[in-house]
Amino acid sequence: MTTPEPRAVTVLIVDDDPLVRAGLAMMLGGDPEIRVVAEAGDGAQVPPLVDRFAPDVVLMDVKMPVVDGLAATEALRARRDAPEVIMLTTFDADEHVLRALRAGAAGFLLKDTPPGEIVAAVRQVALGHPVLSPAVTRRLIARVAGTDDDRRRAHASDRLAVLNAREREVAVGVGEGRSNAQIGAVLHLSVPTVKTHVSSILAKLDLNNRVQIALLAHDAGLLGEPE
Repeated sequence: MTTPEPRAVTVLIVDDDPLVRAGLAMMLGGDPEIRVVAEAGDGAQVPPLVDRFAPDVVLMDVKMPVVDGLAATEALRARRDAPEVIMLTTFDADEHVLRALRAGAAGFLLKDTPPGEIVAAVRQVALGHPVLSPAVTRRLIARVAGTDDDRRRAHASDRLAVLNAREREVAVGVGEGRSNAQIGAVLHLSVPTVKTHVSSILAKLDLNNRVQIALLAHDAGLLGEPE
């Protein structure tokens, strides 16, 4: 009895630069477990391509001339059974990245990221793991001016009000960039119990990943200054 071959991770590449698209397609195409199913030059082309090819992962450029990657990501992640999205950017501290992460992007990669890391990120995201840790997110937030306002804080606080006291403590731990084991040690909980609380937080708040929990905890003013 033979073991069936694992299904390849399917990818849609979205970038307005044909050379960037070609480079990414060549890079990803060299991995037998990844298959590039389509390319697009603008965010406006994303919905029909997603409908047609149902990719697992979308590599999305932030800045494009007609519909930018931010608007495309927000629209895409609002859909049922949306693919995971990795933002591509030339900036490592850009307020636009935070907007994409709040919309549910799984992380972002600089365009000059080494090829092996891009391939690894696509694989990770396809498994449901964000490629940007909450700790890195906190440092990113600290470097971007103008991300706080009273309306955002009030909105975040209202959303977090649905959590019970323990879930709120776990959310703060996630926001501080702690692993499940570290959160468990601080709160005297087992790792499986922490995982259960994280899953409950994601479900109650209709979030996609730990990065979004971290952003919401930050927006609500629950975190101290990052180290």
